[in-house]
Amino acid sequence: ALRLSYLCAGGRNPAILEQLLHLQVEATALEKGSRGLCGSRMAEVPPAVPAEPPGTGTRGLDAALLAMELENRQLEDELLALKVGRKRRADAGSQVAQRHAEELAQLQAEVGRLRCHMERTGPQLPPAILPPPVAPPLPP
Repeated sequence: ALRLSYLCAGGRNPAILEQLLHLQVEATALEKGSRGLCGSRMAEVPPAVPAEPPGTGTRGLDAALLAMELENRQLEDELLALKVGRKRRADAGSQVAQRHAEELAQLQAEVGRLRCHMERTGPQLPPAILPPPVAPPLPP
C-alpha cells in the first residue's frame, strides 16, 4: 500500500522504489514467519539492502516496470479525461448551435408574418412633413 501510494503521488525515484520493494518483501516474510514458521527459518529472510547495486537485477526491473505501468495508467486516465472533456464541449456546442437554429427559425417566421401583413395592408407612407409657412396666413 505504501509503494502504491508513493507511485500514485507521482513518485519515480528508483532508489525509493527499490527500498519500498524490499520493505514489502521483508513484511511478507515476517507475516509468513508469524503464521507458524520456525525461528530458524527467519534467518533465511532476504536482507533489506541488496548485495547488488540499486537499480540492477530483477527487483529493480520489477520496480521500474511497476512505475512504468502506473505512469501508463495515469496517462490513460488523462487521455480519458481529455476525451470526456472534448465530448462535453462538443455536446455543449451542438446544444448552442441547436438553440441558435431555433432562434433563427423564429426570426425568419416573424419576418414572414411581417411581410404578409405588409402585403395585406399595402405600403403605408409616413405622413408628409411640410415646411413651416413663410408668411402669416391672410385674413379671409
